[in-house]
Order: sequence, then structure tokens, then C-alpha cells
Amino acid sequence: MFKQLSDEPIAEVQNRQAQTWEDEDLLGKCVAARENGPSFVFYEGPPTANGRPGIHHVIARALKDSVCRHKTMQGCQVRRKAGWDTHGLPVEIEVEKQLGLRTKKDIEQYGIREFNKKCRESVFTYESMWREMSKRMGFLADMDNPYVTLENDYIETGWWILKEFFDAGLIYEGHKVLPYCPRCGTGLASHEVALGYKEVKTNTVVAKFKKKDEDACFLAWTTTPWTLASNVSLTVGAEISYCKAKLHDGLENGGAVFYVAAALADKVLGAGNFDILETMPGKALEFAEYEQLMPFLAVDKKAFYVTCADYVTVEDGTGIVHTAPAFGEDDYNTGRRYGLPVPNPVDEEGKYTETPWAGRFVMEDGLDVDIIKWLAAEGKLFGKEKMEHNYPHCWRCGTPLIYYSKPSWYIEMTKLKDDLVANNSKINWFPDFVGEKRFGNWLENVNDWAISRTRYWGTPIPVWRCGACGALVCIGSRKELAEKATEAIGAGIELHRPDVDEVHIRCEACGGAMDRIPEVMDCWFDSGAMPFAQQHYPFENAEKFDAELFPADFICEGIDQTRGWFYSLLAISTFIKKAPPYRNCLVNDLILDKNGKKMSKTKGNTVDPFALFDVYGADAT
Repeated sequence: MFKQLSDEPIAEVQNRQAQTWEDEDLLGKCVAARENGPSFVFYEGPPTANGRPGIHHVIARALKDSVCRHKTMQGCQVRRKAGWDTHGLPVEIEVEKQLGLRTKKDIEQYGIREFNKKCRESVFTYESMWREMSKRMGFLADMDNPYVTLENDYIETGWWILKEFFDAGLIYEGHKVLPYCPRCGTGLASHEVALGYKEVKTNTVVAKFKKKDEDACFLAWTTTPWTLASNVSLTVGAEISYCKAKLHDGLENGGAVFYVAAALADKVLGAGNFDILETMPGKALEFAEYEQLMPFLAVDKKAFYVTCADYVTVEDGTGIVHTAPAFGEDDYNTGRRYGLPVPNPVDEEGKYTETPWAGRFVMEDGLDVDIIKWLAAEGKLFGKEKMEHNYPHCWRCGTPLIYYSKPSWYIEMTKLKDDLVANNSKINWFPDFVGEKRFGNWLENVNDWAISRTRYWGTPIPVWRCGACGALVCIGSRKELAEKATEAIGAGIELHRPDVDEVHIRCEACGGAMDRIPEVMDCWFDSGAMPFAQQHYPFENAEKFDAELFPADFICEGIDQTRGWFYSLLAISTFIKKAPPYRNCLVNDLILDKNGKKMSKTKGNTVDPFALFDVYGADAT
């Protein structure tokens, strides 16, 4: 049995001990005393200091501290540089709330310079709370000399990295279908989408598309009724068997003739409810024409005919896929192959600009019901069903994502897939299944990295474009920018918008004026650049970087970082150093509430770490 030696609350005892460690500079002494010992390199994943620390930060920091102390006691020198992630939508969203701004138009009317000034002022709002939490739980890290992603030195390294990708021909601008947040007004990378899935209930519909020159309809199923206004084709599987079936008299739709996948006919039409008039492969239906389902949008190319694609299955639906190239990657690719138009009645705020529902957000409650009512009134609804499924939401603000055909800048990670997979195999993952299965399988299907964000507070993408001939140049340092700028600027120029937007370059190809493209970097690029940028590499510390500072012997974060920080670190280091950026990765699981749900501030089910420290003490917590 333990015997309490004092009536003093455990929290006060521990706070006094933590204060002693701070007064004596325990971390500094540990590092200095092992100056000649073997180095153990630790990388700290940067939290965002404009958000409060939560209980999930306690578990990760406890694990990090345990390993770093253990290696210190084994005689290793373990430097522990703290870091702060200071860019991106988390900061912008908080400032928007403070200023009462709702849209990107509001921000631009307020002024980008003033808005970014407010963002800079806000980024350390809760730094003192982070320091207090870390101190109270005994987490030793150098918070007096942290790396900060908004600093010019850090951004300059990011520019250098991007120029390396650019010079290797791995940066391109593409018009792909991209998951897009209408609330934040910007696209997301594929690894960001994985962070925000939620279970939602959706009204799905089977719509009737009248075949031209025949008294029959194609039946197509969709989980997104709001995209039906943009339909331009129906897609079938070329090798899939389809049937032309007539419903028995006396039934709903009795006597009507429908086209549907033969394997799904019983499920869709009802077993015993129909007679098969004809069967054919999907290829035989290719180019068969039908009438526009919703006559609200004009098209500028031939449309409304059957197309073929290999992604069509008979696992669900009708085996006939409603295709709207403006709102789906498969749809977009099919549209390109067939030269289809891309009608889009939805603006950047996710609201209809045309159709009878103009001005309404396409994902708002009740809109799908109104669309279903319209289909029913027009005799174009075959069936409807409410179903629950996972749908991607913005991991920053919680808004349902829309898949838009939007221009974006990409790093061609697909060309580096084999190197990514090879480097991942060199990492010791704890537990090992995270690296082998969850992360490894994802790398096998890696997409190009959508790195641009049409936002304001972030690392500006250092690409300038000629307005006359379209030539591009990528700048890799402040010195290079000062040398090429047509304005007189110094190397101390502030590397944020709008300062860099006001710098121009003379085009070497035609002599025209070059403007910086307006986008900023995905903030995951900032955090993934930290092994290099925290040392201002290669502008400083180049001599000792490989010997003493890279790679990390140890990193540790939650499993939600599998497609976040773990990936962005690996993506950048695989290209820059041809090597994995960390040798050992310890992954902690999520902290759940009593119902098994992930704890989060937005759900209101999280626990205040300071309250737990007060009641139970840091060690028990």
C-alpha cells in the first residue's frame, strides 16, 4: 500500500517540482552534459498555437518525453526543439470570427495586408497555455528557441525546396477535379480529405432518363441529387450485361420499359415484376442518346448520350452511372475522353447560380427533398432511399466538401511513388501495422499533391508568370528575388502577402512583366519541411545537417497524422534527400469518450487537461 506522506495536494507537489526543473534549466543541463555523447535526433511535430491544448496532446507529449528522457539516461544527447505551426486555415478562420468576416470577398474588402497582420498577431494566442501544460506535465522542450513557420528564414527554406521540385519538372498547374471547401474557398489535398470523413444520412434517387426515339428510360442512381442538373452523360461498363425490361401492368410504372444492369434488375425492378425484352453488352449502348433530365443549363458541345468506363460496377445502384464532369474525378476523366461539356451551376460558395434553387447551398438540409419533389412532379423519379454513408468534410471547418473542376498547382508525387514505398519500408513503425497497412497501402495509391490554396495567410508560392508569353520562373531565395525584381527591394523583404505580390520580375523570354501567382502553399508543406526549415538549410547548417540533424531517430504523433505530418515529412525528404526523414515512428491512438467517440472541442466531449492535472496530478493523468 502507498502511504501519503503529506496532506499537500499532489498537483501542488508536482507544480513545485516542475518549477524546480525550470529554474535549474534541467533540459539545458541534460543537453550540455552529454556534449560528447552519441546524438539522438528528435523532431517535434508543430502544434497550432492559436488553438487551446487538449487532452490528446497530453498523451503524445507524455510518450515523446518518456523516450527522450530514456535516451538521455542512456547517455545520448537529445536536443528537443519545439515548433509552432502558424499558417493556414485554422488561423484564418479564427481571425474571420473575430472580425465578423464570412467570405473571401469580405477578407479582400477588409484588406489582405490588414487581415494578415491580424493573423500574425493571433498565432500565439494560447502559447502561454501550451507552455503551462507542458511545464505541468514535465514535458521538456526548448520553447524559448522554437522553429516558427511564419518566419522569413523558415519560408525561405520552403521556397528553396519548392524550387528544387520545380527545376526537376515535378511542379505543374492542372485543371483536375479537386475536393473543395465552399466555406474556406479553397481546394484540399487528398491526404487532407482523409482527415474529415463523417457519417451522414443522404437521400439517394434513381432517376428516369428518357431514351431518344424510343418509349423507354435509362435508370441511373445517385447519392448526390444536387449534381443532376449538371448531367451530360450516362456511363455504363462496356463488358457488363444490360437488359431492356418491361414492368408488368398494374404495378407502379406498370407497362414502362427500362434499361438496367441485368445483374441488378431483380433488386431495382423487383423480382418477378418484369419481362426481359432484350439483353446487350454495355458497349452496344455506347452513344445512345437520351433527353436532358433537367432543362436548366445550356451546353456548348454534344451531350446527353451513353459513354463507357471501366469504373462502373454492379455492386450497387443500377449499373448505369449519372455523369456530371464538373463534380467528380471519374466523371471529369470520362468527359475528357468523350469531349463532353462541363456545365457548372454552382459558385465558389457552393450555391446554385441557376436552376429553380438559385442562391441555395447545394448541401443544405432540405434541398435534396425539393429536387426529389421536382423529379416526381416531372415524372422523372423512379425511386428514392435514405442511406447512411461516409462523406468527406473539411477537416478545418467541418463543411461538406464539393468535388469541383478547379485549377490547382501540384507536385507530381506519382512519379516518386516507388521511392516513397521503398523509404517507408526502412522506417520502424510502432505498431508495425500502421506503417505496413494503413500508411503503406495508401502510398501504393498515392496521388499528386495539390499544394496550392487560394487563401491569404500562408507561405506564398514563389512562382512568377509572364503576362505576355506565360513563361514561369520559380524563386528559391530572398537573394534571388532581390536580384531579379524590377523594384528595388532588400533581402529583408517580408515574405508574405501582399508584400511579395507587389514584386515583379522581367521575363527573360520576351521581356514582359511577370507577376507572382496569387496562391499560397498548403500548410502541410510547411510542417513537412521542418527538418530542413528549422535549421534554415541549406542557407545555414549545411555542413552538419547530414551528420547531426537528419534524419530523426524518433518522432511520435497521433494516428490521425498518418496522412498528415507523417506523409508530408516523407514526401519532401524522399525527394530532397532520397531517404526517409525518420527512423522510428511511435503512433498513439485517439482518446475516446465513454461512448467510444473521438474527443473533440467541436463535439463538446473533450476533457480539460488542466482540470485533470488539478484533481489527479499529471502523472496519473
